[in-house]
Amino acid sequence: MKHRFLDDEFLLTGETARFLYHGVAEGAPIVDLHNHLSASDIANDRSYETLADLWLEADHYKWKAMRLAGVDEHLITGDVDPWDKFSAWAATVPRLIRNPLFVWTHLELRRVFGIDLILSPATSREIWEEANRQLPNWSTQTLLSHFDVRALATTDGPADDLNAHRRIAERHEGRPLSMIPTLRPDAAHRLLDDPLEWNAWADRLGAISGFAVVDLPSLLAALARAHERFALAGGRSSDHGLPCLPDVQRDPAIADGVIRKVRAGVPATASERQSVVIEVVGLAGRLAAIDGSVLQVHLGPIRDVSPRLLELAGHDAGADVMGDERQAPGLARFLSGLERDGGLPRTVLYNLNPADNALFATMAGGFSKVGVASIVQWGPPWWFNDHEEGMRRQLDDLSQICQLAGFVGMLTDSRSILSMTRHEIFRRVLCDTIGRDVDEGRIPEDLEWCSRVVRAVCVDNAVDFFALPASAVV
Repeated sequence: MKHRFLDDEFLLTGETARFLYHGVAEGAPIVDLHNHLSASDIANDRSYETLADLWLEADHYKWKAMRLAGVDEHLITGDVDPWDKFSAWAATVPRLIRNPLFVWTHLELRRVFGIDLILSPATSREIWEEANRQLPNWSTQTLLSHFDVRALATTDGPADDLNAHRRIAERHEGRPLSMIPTLRPDAAHRLLDDPLEWNAWADRLGAISGFAVVDLPSLLAALARAHERFALAGGRSSDHGLPCLPDVQRDPAIADGVIRKVRAGVPATASERQSVVIEVVGLAGRLAAIDGSVLQVHLGPIRDVSPRLLELAGHDAGADVMGDERQAPGLARFLSGLERDGGLPRTVLYNLNPADNALFATMAGGFSKVGVASIVQWGPPWWFNDHEEGMRRQLDDLSQICQLAGFVGMLTDSRSILSMTRHEIFRRVLCDTIGRDVDEGRIPEDLEWCSRVVRAVCVDNAVDFFALPASAVV
């Protein structure tokens, strides 16, 4: 029997699916409109000394898998020999049967290094040596070119200077790359329970804004100025990560008192932070409505559940989990308020908990605007949902509750540049979903029409929704 692991027809179960993928999706450029890649690494065209540096340095998906396998933290995030980290990862991979990391790992080895060995302790040395031999040929910019990434949006704080984005914009040689910043102002409310950290952040924001941040009006003015700076650097959206949008009435006086209190060194309570959340995200929504940019809202995580890991490895290290907050009331109140005030912008909603899939699909479908296709989008499968089954669930619910043809498609939300292969997996699943429906008589056998839908979901919808320059995908 033919061994089919990751062959050319991987995830493609019929002739129509294969036609759509190989004829349309496979050759389409990548537009990755939400990730956590290092802008400075890309601008500096960073090269990597070892496969461990490229693969394990910032990928908390792999870190979490290694911890679940019982690997000691010093071999995951510690300062040890890169081979020891890679060896620990290689010993973990055989445990990951049916985990998306198993597929991602081997797809990345094949697509970048041409290595089709299965990673394990028995093959680790051979893979290590061959990948390291090739590494001088791979830098951040050559990898992005290899994956045909035409536009990508990094995630940046409002106090960032954006010099890396300007340097990329001034680069003329080679294939054009649009690297655009995304304003992520979460620190404005997330740090309020730690006055020392929040005040240091506010001082940095004030320094780049040109005035002191001392109360709510000055905080919002500084964030509005950051929005302007980001727009001048090509930014097309803001992004906000929250457990949920609070179901509370807006009260600027309360939020102002909270900012003044924290400025005086007194930590805010959880309920007090909610008033600031509403002001910060509301400002972003109003600004997006004015200049035609996009509001992105990621909802559902509980952060840093392990005090031990927080102390050992810090934030964003793989100790976040899926929450089950009530999402509908606050989200409905917030979006309805923006629309009532005439300022509903293009919006992308992301849910971490798949139990909320239908909720988010119907919430997105509850709003519309003449002349704008799907002004509120249910966004791509995110984090704990960005695997094959999560993609299939998303496409099924999206098709049946909203409109697949207007979907903005996939993104990586990753700190690993090799995660661009997730676009390939999504495109294969998309083509298989549509292709099977054609083959089974659920939709007409009009391959030109189906091809247009596939191309739109892969690239064109994202370009249109985020109003990217046409040069981003030429």
